[in-house]
Amino acid sequence: QHWPNRPQHEFLAGQVYTDFAYGKNCIYDTGHHGNAILSRYKILTWENEDISAHAFESRGMLHCEVEVPGIAVPVHCINVHLGLTERGRKRQLAMIVARVRAMVPDNAPLILAGDFNDWLVRTGRFFEGELGLVEVFEAHHGKSARSYPSILPMFQLDRIYVRRFSIQAAQVHTGNAWHRISDHAALTASLSPA
Repeated sequence: QHWPNRPQHEFLAGQVYTDFAYGKNCIYDTGHHGNAILSRYKILTWENEDISAHAFESRGMLHCEVEVPGIAVPVHCINVHLGLTERGRKRQLAMIVARVRAMVPDNAPLILAGDFNDWLVRTGRFFEGELGLVEVFEAHHGKSARSYPSILPMFQLDRIYVRRFSIQAAQVHTGNAWHRISDHAALTASLSPA
């Protein structure tokens, strides 16, 4: 009965995140879903690219350029939710690599995060080889974070990859309050420019 009238990403942004972008990926009778990026800093540009691997799963890649104080160039932030089939994910990973190579300068800081549905934990090696990305939990804790299901995390599906950042901390948020929010545990990282 207390469900907000405004869009969910605006409600989640609240008074903390002054800028946000939402990429709508799928529309159906009762609503829609997509990817969102919430930011305390100014989002300069954003674009949602369709990376659906087939007609049965609508997937997108939300790419923002964020102006962060103390960093000379915009920080590129990309949010994804990849498909359920390995063949589809391979196509989507290739699309992510193509976009980063085309749109993100080599000297620009980059954060790539989301649900990679990577049950076999292969994505990190691929992104490291193709884009020079580091997965924050592997770098900080020596292994990827267990994030699914949130009530008792066993599988490493969600990731935060970075380039041109130093990792100060990385945390998986679990417990009663967290697992009621989503079936995936929330991941956070504290970063500083490298």
